[in-house]
Amino acid sequence: MTALFIVLILTFITIAIWQMIKIFDLSRAISGVKIDDSQIANDNDNTTQAKLMLGFLVFIYAITIFSLVKYGKFPLISNAASAHGEQIDTLMIWTMVLIFIVQTITQFLLYYFAYKYKGNKKSKALFYTDNHKLELMWTVIPAVVLTGFITYGLLTWSDVMNMQKNDDPMVIELYAQQFNWKARYAGEDNVLGKSNVRLIDIDRANILGVDENDPNGQDDVITTELHLPVNRPILFVMRSQDVIHSAYMPHFRAQMNCVPGMVTKFAFTPTVTTKEMRQNPSMIDKVININNIREEKSEELALKGEEPLDPYEFDYLLLCNKICGKSHYNMQMKIIVETQEEFDNWYNQQTVFKNSLIAQN
Repeated sequence: MTALFIVLILTFITIAIWQMIKIFDLSRAISGVKIDDSQIANDNDNTTQAKLMLGFLVFIYAITIFSLVKYGKFPLISNAASAHGEQIDTLMIWTMVLIFIVQTITQFLLYYFAYKYKGNKKSKALFYTDNHKLELMWTVIPAVVLTGFITYGLLTWSDVMNMQKNDDPMVIELYAQQFNWKARYAGEDNVLGKSNVRLIDIDRANILGVDENDPNGQDDVITTELHLPVNRPILFVMRSQDVIHSAYMPHFRAQMNCVPGMVTKFAFTPTVTTKEMRQNPSMIDKVININNIREEKSEELALKGEEPLDPYEFDYLLLCNKICGKSHYNMQMKIIVETQEEFDNWYNQQTVFKNSLIAQN
């Protein structure tokens, strides 16, 4: 399939160069340079080009249908794992549907008109200055449609960002640094202790610069793995230690930049546990496909005497969606969504900030 696309691209490049040469020759004729009349398009040439236009129209429709049948699955459109995720997916689906319909109609009109109004020495082009009705239609209709989409998006964004005021969410800090993530839970008081990068003290296990004198920070919990209780609102408070990172959690339809010297926020409610997502039919198919690829790769590695790849198992991930340095690709943290009971059992095993300092002393 890749070879076919390469051949097509090279063919189109060759045709484009050929056409550019013809345009160059015609421009010379306009300038008064005498050229061979055989290089000027006649009615037969125009008819041939018009038919080729229709042929290309059939081609792009055929390859579009083929791509939809073979590659038309949208894995991230069917497995949103947050309360607002379905709204985001709805907006995405309707946007794609609208683009597809408009593209289908406009492409047909473009190539059909090129065929219908092909050059003919017996016909004369109509001088048509403007049409107020048409201009009004193609101005008002897109404006109304886009206003609807933008309004829906703004209302969805407002619902997400206003959660922090209305739903008493669990507060968790996401701390970004080249090239890893740390999570800081706000503890029983659900209030994060004050922090500053100038207070970072590796020797005292104060890796996030938490103010040791702030009582709100004494019960904070710092982890390298993010656990979330299902169906509970979460407010993420984000900081960066060095460069701009972007906290991206694709299955939760969540993304927010982490900017040095600033505190940014994003809130959502996870609705599907990790165990439940692993049983999702589309996710099962995806895991099987990935492991089949890994098995093939492992066979190649075995021939080279190298270790095989481990089988893949689905996990939610927190990724960095900014190119933040040479190890950007590896900046991720595992997210586990679980029941409240499972979360409580895990959380009770963690060491609070105050005790971690005592242990260092």
